[in-house]
Amino acid sequence: MWRLYSLLAMIGTALPYLAFIDWLSSAELSMASVTEAIFSNKLSLFAWSDVAISALALILFILVDGQKNQINQRFWAIAGTCLVGVSLGLPLYLAQRDYQLHKRTTSH
Repeated sequence: MWRLYSLLAMIGTALPYLAFIDWLSSAELSMASVTEAIFSNKLSLFAWSDVAISALALILFILVDGQKNQINQRFWAIAGTCLVGVSLGLPLYLAQRDYQLHKRTTSH
């Protein structure tokens, strides 16, 4: 499964950045323009709120589950969540977790 999760992490990085680059080509990169885009309509605000809460929940899950299962370098999934989003952070963490847990069970 870790290979599938890794593939999803790559796709989860590429797709959001393609949309961001497209938006960036038609707008300026400033906090004012980002804030305006977030609050431009209720659907956009809904989507941003959903993503923000999902990212916070994922970071908490990574911290708790990563400590419990001793997942090495879990900070990369947290960084990916903060820099790209849940679309990278979740599959990256699941790939790390699956790989390390599988490695532990097969090495005994």
